[in-house]
Amino acid sequence: MSPYLAEIIGTAFLIVLGDGVVASVILAKSKGNQGGWIVITLGWGMAVFIGVYATAKYSGAHLNPAVTFAQALQGKFPWEQVPAYMAAQVGGAMLGALLVWLCYKKHFDATTDADTKLGVFCTIPAIRDLKYNFLTEFIATMVFILAISYITGPTAGIGSLDALPVAFVVLAIGLSLGGPTGYAINPARDLGPRLMHFLLPISGKRDSDWAYAWVPVFGPLAGAAAGAFLYQYFLS
Repeated sequence: MSPYLAEIIGTAFLIVLGDGVVASVILAKSKGNQGGWIVITLGWGMAVFIGVYATAKYSGAHLNPAVTFAQALQGKFPWEQVPAYMAAQVGGAMLGALLVWLCYKKHFDATTDADTKLGVFCTIPAIRDLKYNFLTEFIATMVFILAISYITGPTAGIGSLDALPVAFVVLAIGLSLGGPTGYAINPARDLGPRLMHFLLPISGKRDSDWAYAWVPVFGPLAGAAAGAFLYQYFLS
């Protein structure tokens, strides 16, 4: 399998299961309605596990532009492949979001709150303060990159056997640092589904909140750079 196709497939797995659990919990008349934050964070952790496990041997299972960026900064990944990897990740995220919408189409129709519909696709801060929202995404992603750097050690990619501990890291970050912003920690995870929210004919939808969209893109990239730098030069 092409590594770019693997990144598309792996990120689609991540989003269809991750955004899928959000849809199950927050959309009207779903059997999972009001399942709560624990269900959402556990679902996202398992989504990461499946995406990474399925594609690690083909692409290294980055599934996240922040991971690709950090790997390139650490000299573990060729810079010339970075744009194609990131494009594949955003494309896979868009595909996953489309599948979630198709599965939950009737529940989107039954949900009256436009913010809830947007929240299935992308992150919305609990308290909107862009500088603190950015700082939260920066810190959460820095912790994520440091953690997976220790898990993978000196290797250039995330192996299949490392999928479960990476999932535990995502679960822990969601439980501990996810409250303020919904813990994007992945630009593709937020941008791809946000684009689909903008493009899809969702009944009663609001705007896609582009004024906030830069936070879950650049916050994780900045956090990834900080985590890569700290691990490479001080903590490895």
